[in-house]
Amino acid sequence: MSIFTPTNQIRLTNVAVVRMKRAGKRFEIACYKNKVVGWRSGVEKDLDEVLQTHSVFVNVSKGQVAKKEDLISAFGTDDQTEICKQILTKGEVQVSDKERHTQLEQMFRDIATIVADKCVNPETKRPYTVILIERAMKDIHYSVKPNKSTKQQALEVIKQLKEKMKIERAHMRLRFLLPVNEAKKLKEKLKPLIKVIESEDYGQQLDIVCLIDPGCFREIDELVKKETKGKGSLEVLNLKDVEEGDEKLE
Repeated sequence: MSIFTPTNQIRLTNVAVVRMKRAGKRFEIACYKNKVVGWRSGVEKDLDEVLQTHSVFVNVSKGQVAKKEDLISAFGTDDQTEICKQILTKGEVQVSDKERHTQLEQMFRDIATIVADKCVNPETKRPYTVILIERAMKDIHYSVKPNKSTKQQALEVIKQLKEKMKIERAHMRLRFLLPVNEAKKLKEKLKPLIKVIESEDYGQQLDIVCLIDPGCFREIDELVKKETKGKGSLEVLNLKDVEEGDEKLE
C-alpha cells in the first residue's frame, strides 16, 4: 500500500493505519507495520520508530490532514504528538482482508503449537504433532478469536478436543518435602490436587513424588508455603511427564 500526501508529495509506504472516532469525527495516524503491537506491549518505546509522521489525518490514504479546530474539539489540544499517542494506544488498527486472513492463519498455527507442546495422549503419554492438532481443530471447526491471546485459546481448544479425542495436559512431576508434624493433615488437603502419588517415604520429613495437572501448580505451591509456614519445600522434577515418540491418530 503506497500513499501520496498532496501537500508535499511525501510517499508513505508500508503503512499501518490506526483509527479512532471522537466527537463524531474520524481521526487516523500512519504507522509502520508491526510496530503498533510493539508500542502497545511496551517493547518499542521510541515514537519515531512507530509513527511515519506526527500528523493526524482524517483520511491517511487520501492524505487529508485533520483541521486544528476539530482536534481541539475532540481531544482538547492541538498537540499532534500527544494526540498521536492517544490514537496509537486506544485506536483500532485497520487491517486488509488479506492481512487479516494471514494473521488468523498464523494464530491458528500458534494455538495448535501450544496445544501440541502442552498435551499428550493420556494412555500412551506420547505427545501429538502440531499437524495432527491442526487437523483436529479443523474437525471441530474451531474459529480463532483475534482479540484473545493464543494461550487462552489453546486452553479452550484442549477442553473442546477432550470431547472428541484422547488428550489431556501432560502431567508435571513434583517432589514434596513436608515436616512430619504437619504432613498428615497437609497430605489430605493436597490429595484432591494430585493425580498420581508415585512414591512416599516417611523419614525426618515426608518425601512425596507425584504427578499433577500443571494448572494446579500455583494452588499447591501456595498451600505448601501457607500450611508449613515456609518449612516445607516443593521441587519440580519434570515439567512434562511424556514418553518418547509422537502419537499417531489411527
